[in-house]
Amino acid sequence: MRKFNLVLAGLLAFMFMATKVQAQTAPSFYAGKWDVLIKGTPNGDVTLRFTLTEKDGKLDGSFVDPESKKDVPVSKIEVADGKITIFFTISTYDVNLAMDKVDDTHIKGSLMGMFDSTGERVKP
Repeated sequence: MRKFNLVLAGLLAFMFMATKVQAQTAPSFYAGKWDVLIKGTPNGDVTLRFTLTEKDGKLDGSFVDPESKKDVPVSKIEVADGKITIFFTISTYDVNLAMDKVDDTHIKGSLMGMFDSTGERVKP
């Protein structure tokens, strides 16, 4: 019985560590600089450069406003089921950009579920 309890405790510890590692690796894919092309907006196709940083397993970031050329912080970033959703304000509109991983250097999705978007990781 004692051997069974030891094996069970070891198994539970392994499952806890595996879950902890998985939770930490998801946001790190999105960390870095991304050029995101948003197609078909009222202002035409727009490219935004996002800089996403990871701290303590959470993402934060900013983007360069195409009109003012200034760095603007994003409001919130959510990562769930391998998908990232970035919330930000641009031209006085609160919007969200939902993107999925395509491969190691590309993402795709949409702005507000209306405008198709593609992104490419900026090489250092």
